[in-house]
Amino acid sequence: MADESGTRGRQARPDLDGFFDRLDPDMCVVTAEASGRRAGCLVGFASQCSIRPPRFTVWLSKVNRTYRVARDARFLAVHLLTRDQRDLAELFGGETGDEVDKFARLAWREGHGGTAVLENTAAWFVGAVLRRTDGGDHVGFLLDPVEWGEGRSGPLLRLSDAVTIEAGHPAE
Repeated sequence: MADESGTRGRQARPDLDGFFDRLDPDMCVVTAEASGRRAGCLVGFASQCSIRPPRFTVWLSKVNRTYRVARDARFLAVHLLTRDQRDLAELFGGETGDEVDKFARLAWREGHGGTAVLENTAAWFVGAVLRRTDGGDHVGFLLDPVEWGEGRSGPLLRLSDAVTIEAGHPAE
């Protein structure tokens, strides 16, 4: 039942697991560079959000090192992985940049604005950060693509493929 504000209170809200558990989004790796610091993480909250002009939003966890770097970044790179790139997903999702230099373990090149573009991913783009939006425990970064490319073919890595990766940082 809705309260006076027209929304459901936390306690009265029905269990949303039946909805959220059915989602199986494509996973991506987001990289950021600012002030000589480089970071990257595995992201499950990301989506195209406009056709004209083309826009994309990625949501980064506030407890993540990538978020701390991205707060000051002018550009972010977003990479789609194929299912056979689980090792890359484990590196960016299961390790923390607070302890490990993830970029020392893989091939990458410098993209627009100094952002790290990972080699041999399914597809990627570098986007200018237009806006940051606080969404709770994550912050959304609205991106305007300025550089992009495609690479390997194959089915994309999805949440169901990555659900067993233990996060490098706790969710809370």
